[in-house]
Amino acid sequence: MSNEIPNRLWIHNEWADAESGDTFSTLNPATGEELTRVAAGGEADVDRAVSSARGAFRSAEWRQMDAHRRSELLWRLADLIEENADELATLETRDNGKPYFESRKIDIPTVVQNFRYFAGMADKIHGETIPVSGPFLNYTLREPLGVVGCIVPWNFPLNIASWKVAPALACGNTVVLKPAEQTPLTALRLGELAAEAGFPAGVLNVVPGYGDQAGAALVRHPDVAAIAFTGSTETGRVVLREAAGTVKRVFPELGGKSPNVIFADADLKAAVRGATSGIFYGKGEVCAAGSRILVERSIYDDFLDAMEGRAKKMTVGDPMDSGTRLGAIVSETQLERVLDYIQVGRDEGARLVTGGERREVDGRGFFVEATVFADVEPDMTIAQEEIFGPVAAVLPFDDFDDAVDRANRTIYGLAAGIWTRDVGKAHRLAREIDAGTVWVNTYNRYDPASPFGGYKSSGFGRDLGLRSAMDKYTQEKSVWVALD
Repeated sequence: MSNEIPNRLWIHNEWADAESGDTFSTLNPATGEELTRVAAGGEADVDRAVSSARGAFRSAEWRQMDAHRRSELLWRLADLIEENADELATLETRDNGKPYFESRKIDIPTVVQNFRYFAGMADKIHGETIPVSGPFLNYTLREPLGVVGCIVPWNFPLNIASWKVAPALACGNTVVLKPAEQTPLTALRLGELAAEAGFPAGVLNVVPGYGDQAGAALVRHPDVAAIAFTGSTETGRVVLREAAGTVKRVFPELGGKSPNVIFADADLKAAVRGATSGIFYGKGEVCAAGSRILVERSIYDDFLDAMEGRAKKMTVGDPMDSGTRLGAIVSETQLERVLDYIQVGRDEGARLVTGGERREVDGRGFFVEATVFADVEPDMTIAQEEIFGPVAAVLPFDDFDDAVDRANRTIYGLAAGIWTRDVGKAHRLAREIDAGTVWVNTYNRYDPASPFGGYKSSGFGRDLGLRSAMDKYTQEKSVWVALD
């Protein structure tokens, strides 16, 4: 099967080996077996890709391309992704370990939607005329930045790539995409599909490799105008420091420890369902996962009973099986991290309600049970640090003010959920919570039209959203014309 899997660098619309000849292994987390060996891009390869992207950006073919034509190319790419959805979903599941139904029914259709939405933006980017003092005409132009480096994580490899690649291309930039070394396969296939759609050589390049090699070289490169990054807060700090040397823009979307706040007046059944999907969807490997579940004390025990029941129904199994609801953790390293946090939760005195054990399917794979801890104190490690796995920390609260205090007692501020029948209470709490996205009586909802990003140590970048994308991937030029 490895011969069918994209496993080389994609530069200037061609497959290429790494200049060093180095490769790395990408595994199927459900089996622990190697899928293929992938070319390991390094500094020289990043330089080749950036040079290709820079040349394409300066070329008349791309720079002078009619915006309607850019829109057509993005729409055609969306069509090709849709036509190849089964293949892409299979690659995503085998590379990441998530259930196939998530890849095929949620992730890939969302990628298609994202490309189509930003295809519609391509021919609607414009400046404005400004009334100024004196006999002058003043107007602004919205112009692309140049080469944009997109560094994406392993939890939603193609989806988050589309969050960055689609608007960057719609605005007329060129892109070097660096996928996570754990999950490079769908990003490489995206490069090939972009060429098939008709994008000129160099407009989209894909360089897999390790973060401290390919990623660092991309961040430091003087011909890269901006870095769009999604990843951990720790790595985000490194990216910001390294990018300072070339004074490039950085748009960091970082980690989270999001509160899901459930009041006594909520629809308990819906809240339990939403809290369960909020932490266990995507195996909990979701930056906005509702990993801290805050429950009003009067319904705390009832909630825990219901949550335990639903968690036990989260079937661990072969990700390609339609009945599987909890796939494999992306790597053995990440599995060990999750298990270590579970042990820390036990050691610090949290009560393990259900789960907490490693599982195997047919004697292999990196699986862990859906895990629920109760009686968690706000300052416990499992309530403060991002686990990135299917581990829920359930905390009681007494009243509205206590909910605000506990929700905000974290360095993160990516997302939050609120469950209540009191609309006024929901709006008040939405204002009080430090989070870039707040869901009310729902969780984990996204749309390409709505911006997504964080507060505090969750970063300040925004993905999605028409205005956010335009501000992010264009620069504004003011033009003055004397009329006398």
